[in-house]
Amino acid sequence: MFKCGGSQLRISVNLWPYITIIEVIPMRFDITALYCCLDDFTQIYDEWARHHLIGTVGQRRRDGKLSLSEMLLIMILFHTGNARNFKTFYHYDIQYLHRGLFKELPSYERFVVLQKRLLLPLTLLLMMLTKQTTRDGVYVIDTTALRVCDNKRIKRHKVFAGLAKRSKTTMGWFFGFKLHLVINRHGEIVAVKLTPGNADDRAPMLDLTEGLAGILLADKGYISKEKFQALWKRGLKMLVGIRKNMKNYLMPIYEKLLLRKRFIIETVIGVLKEQMGLVHTRHRSVENAFVHIISCLVAYCFRKNKPKIRNAKSKYQIT
Repeated sequence: MFKCGGSQLRISVNLWPYITIIEVIPMRFDITALYCCLDDFTQIYDEWARHHLIGTVGQRRRDGKLSLSEMLLIMILFHTGNARNFKTFYHYDIQYLHRGLFKELPSYERFVVLQKRLLLPLTLLLMMLTKQTTRDGVYVIDTTALRVCDNKRIKRHKVFAGLAKRSKTTMGWFFGFKLHLVINRHGEIVAVKLTPGNADDRAPMLDLTEGLAGILLADKGYISKEKFQALWKRGLKMLVGIRKNMKNYLMPIYEKLLLRKRFIIETVIGVLKEQMGLVHTRHRSVENAFVHIISCLVAYCFRKNKPKIRNAKSKYQIT
């Protein structure tokens, strides 16, 4: 579900009859193995779409040069390589280096037009991958800012008008969205949500942690008595540091040592932003911007070497 201010892009679907186990291919993968994994997913998606999506009337629906699984493969490969400009990546890596992997390739301009078709399939793929992550009883939650433009271009920015909002973080002011993440101790994404930039970090906490039990590590920005009590009733204990104006309290040594490992989610966010190109400030289309964000998260789910907390087990571990 992606909800953005007054105007909203809301995607909420039920995949229960079609959910199967999608094998996660580790990064540094064989491209053929990754394609087979994505092709298995597209078969599930096509079956789901036939039962739940309303077909268009009076509109031609020709088969494209690229299949859905091939388009998904290109978007995931973009976030796993060294290229940070999609146009350069498509012309050099796809049309030149990997030309033999595709039967026929459209032009770059045509692919950008077709790219918005991947929004729903990528969202469903991300849902399926996050539902398959390990529920081991130790989770970390945090929020990061996603800028859609530089601060000096805020007043004349029109692409995300009514969707993106202006807000301030510890790194300064920004205009865009907030990405809320929950990961487990293995660095796997358990839940994700996108909100406007001015949303409170604590607002989506209950939705993100639904169905989780054990220990939740968070920073001082998540301090809330009401949220703590609500999570406690669910069987989830939130561990946060204390502010200077708060009374000190005793904490078991295990929980105190575990709280020091909260930085693991900062490392995950750093990988997404610095190595996989999560942030891009030159989008010209709302749909393609969300495709870019979700495809980056999906590519991370296929990554092999994720940051992880070692030797951190919880008595709430679910087997």
